[in-house]
Amino acid sequence: VEEADSTMRWLAGVAGALVVWAFLYSQLVPFSEWFVSLLPIERTSQLGEAMAFFIYDTPKVLLLLTLVVFAMGVVRSFFSPEHTRALLSGKREGVGNVMAAALGIVTPFCSCSSVPIFIGFVSAGIPLGVTFSFLIAAPMVNEVALGLLFGLVGWKIALTYLVFGLSIAIVAGWVIGRLGLENWLEDWVKDLRSGAPEDVAIVLSPVDRIRAGLDVVRDIVGRVWPWLIAGIAAGAFIHGYVPSELLASVRGSETWWSVPASVLIGIPMCSNTAGIIPVVEALIGKGAAI
Repeated sequence: VEEADSTMRWLAGVAGALVVWAFLYSQLVPFSEWFVSLLPIERTSQLGEAMAFFIYDTPKVLLLLTLVVFAMGVVRSFFSPEHTRALLSGKREGVGNVMAAALGIVTPFCSCSSVPIFIGFVSAGIPLGVTFSFLIAAPMVNEVALGLLFGLVGWKIALTYLVFGLSIAIVAGWVIGRLGLENWLEDWVKDLRSGAPEDVAIVLSPVDRIRAGLDVVRDIVGRVWPWLIAGIAAGAFIHGYVPSELLASVRGSETWWSVPASVLIGIPMCSNTAGIIPVVEALIGKGAAI
């Protein structure tokens, strides 16, 4: 009875927090306009536009980030490395590639941790192509970016990001599977197949899963908020001061170099996804090509 009461209190607390979240989110526009009206600047000036963007986007992105990270933290509590490996074991290529890519989105493995997980999957006998679909999707289709894109620039852009990311992971894994590269594995990886320990299932309570979500919020939001503020500030500068004509001039097929240049610029920024999305929002709003 005591445990049931504790679970109900935690669930009620989450429900109450969601109500508060929804109320705060609904007040973002009037709050930002009210705050900017208190400043000694003209609302329609470049500085006024930049400040309005910054005051509106900062709490908006923080609210979205907190909700997305908490939700993914709870979802991730269902997918330990052992559970993920068990889901993929015995799956043939094709279906296995699709499942592996989808699991790569929701499982808590970054590009660094994906490599030892990859070795564990291979040692469990999961086909190499299926394993590569997971390895590619896990760091590339970022769930935080997906949630922020949905909240900031709309479901169509978020869906496009998701579909192309999954497609790359699925097709690349399938092609690698067709190449028959198992013989290229190091002998010590092959030897692991015979000595893998039995997986031990760990059952978490609803309260444990909620705590896991809160822990992830403290960890991720606590680490990325400076990058988030920097990204919003950069987006505010673009929104207020960069002429639309400048960004519109580098869109389309006339400028073949715009996409490769964006790729090169984006490479060192991959670890700060939350801070980059507000920049993307401002660029799209100013006429940059999708």
